[in-house]
Amino acid sequence: MGIPRKSITIALAFFAIYVIWGSTYLLNKIAVSELPPLKLASIRFLAAGIFVFIIAKLLKVNISISKEQLKNTIIAGFLFLTFGNGVVVWALKFVDSGFAALEISAQPLVVLILMRFIQDKKITAMAYIGVVLGFIGIYLLVSQKQLISQEGQVIGMLMIFVCMISWAYGSLFVGKANLPSNFFVNTGYQMLSGGMMLAIASFCLGETWSSPLIWSPKVQWAMLLLIVFGSIIAFTAFNFLLKEVSPEKVATNTYVNPIIALILGWYILDETITTQSIVAAAILLTGVYFINTNRVIKPRGIGR
Repeated sequence: MGIPRKSITIALAFFAIYVIWGSTYLLNKIAVSELPPLKLASIRFLAAGIFVFIIAKLLKVNISISKEQLKNTIIAGFLFLTFGNGVVVWALKFVDSGFAALEISAQPLVVLILMRFIQDKKITAMAYIGVVLGFIGIYLLVSQKQLISQEGQVIGMLMIFVCMISWAYGSLFVGKANLPSNFFVNTGYQMLSGGMMLAIASFCLGETWSSPLIWSPKVQWAMLLLIVFGSIIAFTAFNFLLKEVSPEKVATNTYVNPIIALILGWYILDETITTQSIVAAAILLTGVYFINTNRVIKPRGIGR
């Protein structure tokens, strides 16, 4: 007997959220080496949003939404994409891709803290252990002298942390907001609105726009992979898994993504992996595990 088709689909979907999302840090790092960060993020999400709507129309999906849903998708698009992703891409001009992925892996910790203060959510003993381990891991990660001494590294680390707050608040917002029930439609509107706001910010800040035809081949490929695989395929796989397997299994991408990013950054971009970073990663991801195993939060968002 062969392997059931559904099992193969689930395995491929996990590959997408593990490897593809883990590789987006590398792809963004490559692209931002030549392109202005907000322009890069804007093109990625505008193109992905347009493709999503084209696919939705081909599948005969109704893309109409109410005014309230439109407003909420715009807010979510800002929190997740315009600020949450755009500023991270900007920070990648100063920090290594693997380091950024490791810092961002602490997002469940930030979500938990916001839930405690905004929603007055009780935290279990296991989650408290996760919070303590998370803070220890973050301290070890960001306190490395060889990193702090590099130009722009500290501001890059701080901006990534601010982005994590934006993602965390976005996670709480979409948990209660009136959004389109079809995840494809929801994603499309968030990507289009987030991409438009990124474009406006890019023009306001005076970033230079150029034709993709004059980009270097490596940047062209990086952008194409970000649009097709990072934004469309991986996010579709993410939502598919949320319907087919338990949320805590889907949340395991939180542990795998930074490992993939570290390995790719080291292998392809010659980024340095210090012993302290490895120790920090082990402690931080253990803390995230303690938080996730209590099912305090469900993985939400637009993807990497």
